[in-house]
Amino acid sequence: MRIHNEEELLRLVAEDRWMMDVLAVARGLELPDCWVCAGFVRSKVWDVQHGFSSRTPLADVDVIYYDPSDIREEVEKTWEARLREADPSVPWSVKNQARMHVINDLEPYSSATDGMSKFPETATALGLALTGQGEAILSAPHGLRDVLDMVVRPSPLFSTIPRLQSIYEERVAKKNWQAVWNQLQIVSVVES
Repeated sequence: MRIHNEEELLRLVAEDRWMMDVLAVARGLELPDCWVCAGFVRSKVWDVQHGFSSRTPLADVDVIYYDPSDIREEVEKTWEARLREADPSVPWSVKNQARMHVINDLEPYSSATDGMSKFPETATALGLALTGQGEAILSAPHGLRDVLDMVVRPSPLFSTIPRLQSIYEERVAKKNWQAVWNQLQIVSVVES
C-alpha cells in the first residue's frame, strides 16, 4: 500500500489510534495555531511508502504553536511538562513559532504554518491538527509531493541562503534517514 494524496494520508491518520491520541492530547492544551508536525507526519508517510508493518520510533514529537504575546522559552517547557503529565509515553517537544525565527536570524514568522514553511526540508514541513469535530487536518506549506515520492530536498529558504545551506547538508548527514528508509532520494543544495 502507498499513499498518493492528502485524502489517503488523512484517512490513514484517522485509522491510527496512536496518532489520533497524540493529536487529541496536543489539542487539549488549547494553544493558538497549534500543530503536531515534522517527523510525526513524515515518518508515518515514509513507513507506509516503505511497506513497514510497525511504526518507526520517533526521537521526539514536535508540537508547534504561534503566540507572539509570550515568547519565553520557559513557557514552552511548561507546555511540555503538561503534555508529559497527560501522556508520559510520548517524547514531547514544544516550540512557539513566534520566537523560532531568532534561531536562524530571520524576519519574524507570521503563523505556525509560516514557521513550518521555514523548516530545513520540504518533506518535514508538514503538520497535523484536529478540528473542533475531532477530524485530522493537514498543513503542508510545500505540498506533499516530496514526502510522498520519498524525496528529501531543502526548503526554498534553506536552498537559497548560504549559511542555511550548510545547516541543511549537516542535518541530512546527521539524520541518516536512508539507514531506516532506504528508498529515500536525498537532494543536495547544489542539485535543488
